Amino acid sequence: MDITRLSIRDIRKSYEDRKFSCEELTREYLKRIKKYDKGIKSFISVGEEAAIARARAIDQKMYKGVDLGMMEGIPVGIKDNICTEGMRTTCASRMLEDFIPPYNAGVIDRLRDAGAVVLGKLNMDEFAMGSSNENSAFFPTRNPWDTDRVPGGSSGGSAAAAAAGFAKITYGSDTGGSIRMPASFCGLVGVKPTYGTVSRYGLIAFGSSLDQIGPFARTVEDAAYGLECIQGFDPKDATSIESGYSKDYSESMKTGVKGLRIGIPKEFIGEGINEEVRKSMLDAAAILEKQGAIVEEFSLPITESGLSAYYIISSAEASSNLGRYDGVRFGYRARDFESYSDLVVKSRTEAFGDEVKRRIMMGTYVLSSGYYDAYYKKAMLFRQKVKQLYKTAFEKYDTILSPTVPVLPFKIGEKTSDPLEMYLADILTVNVNIAGIPAISVPSGFSESGLPIGVQFMGDHMSEEKLFRFAWSLEQELKLDLIPE
Repeated sequence: MDITRLSIRDIRKSYEDRKFSCEELTREYLKRIKKYDKGIKSFISVGEEAAIARARAIDQKMYKGVDLGMMEGIPVGIKDNICTEGMRTTCASRMLEDFIPPYNAGVIDRLRDAGAVVLGKLNMDEFAMGSSNENSAFFPTRNPWDTDRVPGGSSGGSAAAAAAGFAKITYGSDTGGSIRMPASFCGLVGVKPTYGTVSRYGLIAFGSSLDQIGPFARTVEDAAYGLECIQGFDPKDATSIESGYSKDYSESMKTGVKGLRIGIPKEFIGEGINEEVRKSMLDAAAILEKQGAIVEEFSLPITESGLSAYYIISSAEASSNLGRYDGVRFGYRARDFESYSDLVVKSRTEAFGDEVKRRIMMGTYVLSSGYYDAYYKKAMLFRQKVKQLYKTAFEKYDTILSPTVPVLPFKIGEKTSDPLEMYLADILTVNVNIAGIPAISVPSGFSESGLPIGVQFMGDHMSEEKLFRFAWSLEQELKLDLIPE
C-alpha cells in the first residue's frame, strides 16, 4: 500500500470497501515515520499507543455500520505549539520541554469530533519565531526535497511531515507567513484562514492579533477538508467569528474561475524577487487567464513598510505574551538563584533561544516609555492603512496573486548569521496577517534545480471559498507530481 499517494477521498473509499482498516493505515504511517523521519526530523513527539488505540476505536464504529465523516480515520500531525491533553507540547523550546497540557486546544477537540487520528507533535521554530525551522531548541528540520535545505518556518516540521508522507494532513500556525512559506518551500498547499475563523484557544501565543491555525496538504481538495473540520465559532476564543462560514469548499471550488478578476501588485514582482519565482507566478497567472479569469497589474505600496510594521507589532505582542514564563508559575526554572528577580533572569536566559530573546527585547523596546509613540503607535496606524488598501483592492479584484516567498528554499545555515536577511523572506506574506485576511499558497512548479515554488492567492475577509476555486483551477491545469524522491 503506497500511502503517500492516497488522498482523503481515496482513504474514505478504501474504508468503505474494507480494503484496509484504520489501524492498518495508522500503523503504516507510524512505520514510515520510524523509517524515514530520522533523516528529516519533523516530529518532536510521536504518540504511537494513543494513535493505535484511537484507530481501533474508529474501526469499531466502521464495523458497526456507523456513517463516517470525511476526516474519520485520517492520520494528522500537529504543530508543537497547539495544546494536546496528555501529550507533551514544547513550542520547540527548553522553556516548555516537559510541559504536558491538562486540556486540548479548540482545534484538537474539533479534529477529535471529526474522527482524525493524531500521530504526534511536529517541530517548529521556537515559539513560532523564525522562517527556517533552525531556531528549534532541539534540532533543525530538513526539507524532504533537498535535505541540505530548510523547510521554511516557523511550521517547518508540519510542512516537512506532510511532504514526506508522514501524515495525510498536518496543522501549523501562521503569524506572518509560517504556514504559507513552508508550504511553498516543501511543495504543498498551505492555508492561512481569515483571522477569527479557527479557534486560537489552546494555541500557545506568539502574536495574539496575528496568529491563526491552518492545514497543510498535498492537494487543494485535502486542504479544503482539513480546513472545513476545524473552522467555526468557539466561545472560548474572544476573537472567534460567530457566523458567515462556508461549509463545502471541497465542492464549490470546482466551479472554476471564469469571469473572476485577479490583481497582481507590481510591488510584489519587482526588485528582490528571484527570477524563477517571478516566472512561475506569471505563468500561473497566464494559466488562469486562459481559463477565463481577468488578470491585471495594479499598485499596492505596502511591502517594505508592512514588514517593518509586522516586526514591531509581533515583537510587542511576543514581549507581552512571553512575560508569563518567569520560572515560578510553570515552565523551566533555574536551579541556583539568590532572589526572585535573579530567578526570572536566569530562567529566561537559560531556557530561551537567541531569536526569542531578540524579539522579546525588540518588543519591550517599542513598548517602552518614549518609544511607544514613535514605533508601536505608528505601526498600529499603518495596520489600519494596510486593511484599507486591501479593502479597496478587493472592491475590484476577487483575489490578489503574488509569489509566496521571494526566494527559493535556502541551505541550512545560509542565513542564520544575518537575522535581517532572514526576516526579508517574509516580505510577501506578513501583510496578510496584519490585515487579518485569508490566503492560500499553492505549488506552481519547480526551479531548474528541482526545488518547489509556490504562489499565494489572497482574498477579502471570509472569502476562502473563492480562494479555493483559484487554487483548485491552477492545480488541475498543472498536475504536478508533488512526492519527493
